[in-house]
Amino acid sequence: MSLSSVAASFELGRDIEPSVVAMLQQAANNKSHGVYQSLSAEQLLPKLEAFIRAQGLAGAEVKGLRRMGGGASKEQFVFDLHSAAGPVQRCVLRMDPLESAVVTDRRKEYEVLNCMQSVLPVPPVLWADIEGAELGRPALICGFIGGVTKPSGDSGNVSGLGALLPERFRERLSAQFIDYLVAMHGVAVDFKPEVFQVPDADPQQAARWQLNWWSSVWQDDAIEGSPLMGLAERWMRDNLPSARELVVVHADYRTGNYLFDEDSQEISTVLDWELAHIGDYHEDLAWIICHKGVTEDGQIMASGLMTPEELCERYRAATGRLVDAKTLHFYKVLSVYKCVAICLATAAQTASRKHSHQDVLLSWLTAAGHSFSAELLSLLKEVQ
Repeated sequence: MSLSSVAASFELGRDIEPSVVAMLQQAANNKSHGVYQSLSAEQLLPKLEAFIRAQGLAGAEVKGLRRMGGGASKEQFVFDLHSAAGPVQRCVLRMDPLESAVVTDRRKEYEVLNCMQSVLPVPPVLWADIEGAELGRPALICGFIGGVTKPSGDSGNVSGLGALLPERFRERLSAQFIDYLVAMHGVAVDFKPEVFQVPDADPQQAARWQLNWWSSVWQDDAIEGSPLMGLAERWMRDNLPSARELVVVHADYRTGNYLFDEDSQEISTVLDWELAHIGDYHEDLAWIICHKGVTEDGQIMASGLMTPEELCERYRAATGRLVDAKTLHFYKVLSVYKCVAICLATAAQTASRKHSHQDVLLSWLTAAGHSFSAELLSLLKEVQ
């Protein structure tokens, strides 16, 4: 077994969150496998029923099991769960393919979703097969929540990239979007220490952990070297910001990762918590800003909802936290660096190895990586 670059660096004393090291090492081990054979609904059904019955629902039946569309990382199935314990419950099964665009950990997702149940609307967590011992791959089962990621008739873009919501939706959705960001950032960072570690050894550790994580991803998966990525990494290492306050960072909070009811314009649930960690609140703000849409008159809208300035001002007003321009810029550089690593490295390698059910989408993300590279260059020019 060969060590991933992050695991090797950790053994040499490089500062990286220990649970991330284990996660990326497992991903490195998976790279030597053959072509991924995804289970059909018919093949999965008996495994799923046996797993649910083993959780204490004797006689439980799974009906209507079928694949769900969307998502670049997880295999997703929807089904109706019948049991004597209560009424029929619609559920969602999220499973890891052999590899995906982003390496994540079902244990972290399970923990943070349980924590957020009483804080903001998230899918109710039912069960988890953390190691994939029963279902074949690590998996999480949640209750189904209805809603849309974009209005009807809006073609949008894949994976929420370049999302711009129609003006009639922005006011109501942006208010809820800010409220839920503030709520998640208000949760105490006292998770199980074996699942989430806290970067509090020094003020720069939160930024260092993230940079070491994503630079290792790039080193492990890059098809060819990139002077731009090397320059960006060097700039970030020279400009690590100090965290003023540590919060629960969602790390993928944006339009496309929440559902809303089109008629009431109420957000019904916040999705995709698998990258959540303890870190600097500027990280979520920067990610939201970098996932932008542009109006017809050229105005940039953070996550397709509001201007970056409005986002930061509304967050500051709601929390009393300072939004530091230099710290925000660091995390904007890191956000786009991550996008390049995901698109031009991990997604491309996963598609080439045929290790996912989403080869076509992953190939599309590879093309999107060049746009992120141009954005990264622009951000670096701003600090020259």
